[in-house]
Amino acid sequence: MKSGAGDKVIRQANAPPDKLVYTLDEVVRLTKLDPALLESWEQEFPFLHSGRTAKDEKIFRPKDVAMIRRIQELLETRGLTLAGVRRRIEEEFGLRTPQTVHPEKLRKVLAEVRDGLQEIAASLKKSPS
Repeated sequence: MKSGAGDKVIRQANAPPDKLVYTLDEVVRLTKLDPALLESWEQEFPFLHSGRTAKDEKIFRPKDVAMIRRIQELLETRGLTLAGVRRRIEEEFGLRTPQTVHPEKLRKVLAEVRDGLQEIAASLKKSPS
């Protein structure tokens, strides 16, 4: 599903006032969300990236605040699951989270690379220098 003009309006409506960064207190005040909930969302949604100031205060980018507001809206009004919200946010904001590779597939690829390198090492030993 592609984003249309309606999605741009949603994002603009969710966009916070122009600031470079927002403190945790400001985000809590803007969204009326509990700080513990925001913390859990940071764990659940890998695209949310809070930072820290030199005084170790948590700060958020405007893009993160817009995503937090959209997550809140999707959960409250659309009744989506967390997985559904994650997919919708990734789609609307043009984000991609890294896909996990099954451990067996990774082992197989690494074994193939190892075998190839062993063949190269063996051929180098055989060839005259």
